[in-house]
Amino acid sequence: MKDIFVINGSASSNSSNQKLIDIFADLTKDIFNLSVFNELKLLPHFDPELSVTEPPKAIVDFRQSIEAADGILICTPEYVFSIPSGLKNAIEWCVSTTVFSKKPLGIITASANGEKGHLELQLIMETLMANFTADTKLLIPGIKGKINEEGILMDTQSKNALINFIHAYEKLIS
Repeated sequence: MKDIFVINGSASSNSSNQKLIDIFADLTKDIFNLSVFNELKLLPHFDPELSVTEPPKAIVDFRQSIEAADGILICTPEYVFSIPSGLKNAIEWCVSTTVFSKKPLGIITASANGEKGHLELQLIMETLMANFTADTKLLIPGIKGKINEEGILMDTQSKNALINFIHAYEKLIS
């Protein structure tokens, strides 16, 4: 089983992205061992002077989790046509490192629309030289209307797209 470090980009405790991560976990329970990071709002604000010389323990631990994983999955909403500030902050702490370089990456943007944030995250992760393909990125617009109260992905097209994403992601990590 491959170890996957999952970064939930949402700051909401009742996040559609967390529900989607739970669905992903259920669909991949026989192939991936997931470690989900839901603590973006607890990370300190990015400080370029500390990033290289004295990163805080929480940042050292976050970077080590990325480095130790066989692959990374970022599942995030879009906030005001961009990626959430907590996710951007966490990524900025990693810019001075190579933790994302050549690291297999899956990107899921699930939001009301999500298109701008999805493109922005791809550009950022390309800059950090993460390894992802057209098939290991997935945009799910209108997510709140596609997952029911029980956390079941009801939309057939989105479920099929997620399954295809999982197959491509598994192939990328193999």
